[in-house]
Amino acid sequence: MTQTTRLDSVEIPSLKGKVSDEEWAIREDLAAAYRMVAYYGWDDLIFTHLSARIPGPEHHFLLNPYQLMFEEVTASSLVKVDVTGNPVEPTPFITNPAGFTIHSAIHMARDDAHAVMHVHTPAGQAVSAHSEGLMPLTQTAMLIRGEIAFHEYEGVAVDLAERERLVADLGTKSAMILRNHGTLAVGKNVGECFIRLYFLERACQAQIMALSAGANISHPPQGAPEITAQQGEVGLPLAANLLAWPALKRKAHRLDPSFAT
Repeated sequence: MTQTTRLDSVEIPSLKGKVSDEEWAIREDLAAAYRMVAYYGWDDLIFTHLSARIPGPEHHFLLNPYQLMFEEVTASSLVKVDVTGNPVEPTPFITNPAGFTIHSAIHMARDDAHAVMHVHTPAGQAVSAHSEGLMPLTQTAMLIRGEIAFHEYEGVAVDLAERERLVADLGTKSAMILRNHGTLAVGKNVGECFIRLYFLERACQAQIMALSAGANISHPPQGAPEITAQQGEVGLPLAANLLAWPALKRKAHRLDPSFAT
């Protein structure tokens, strides 16, 4: 009997066993990431997006159904799209045009960008509007700061011509502050990408809290930010893949195992 999930009047048949084991594992990870973004309060109603590439020469990638809240996303409801933004298979859902523009640009340009995540949290937006961007005020910021690129605001990202400039600005970095907009992270897999985004968001939140507390800011000694950035470049992927992401998936299962359907 085929398992289905019902959301309002839409029935979503399970894709488990109908796609490759590799694709299903990626779907589960990405759905878990959506649930954890909702758990941490980083979702912006339905208006941000996380994606993951499906291995293969077609460069297909998974994107969220535009109508669903992040706590409703499941492995089977994720929409597989091609490089032109069209669904590869029949789906009752639509996808986010801005999400397609940003994510397709990075997936197509970076072979190592298997996962891309972009959010609009208040803290991330506040730092994106600050002229100095992310400042080396906390260990968390220093661990991630060396990986951050910047992209100037061009309006809502629906113009495909912006993709070239976005990719050029990102370069080989693994995180980006989209000026006057929000934050973005790239990873070799979903877990690594999520943990990088977590560090970036946590650093932005701490910066806003520190700056709002008054003028007596303690800055790290000379050389410490650079040393910490080197430590983060090596340590963050290891911590993500071996420790933090497996723990977060267990948490997602405890909160609501339906993401894996």
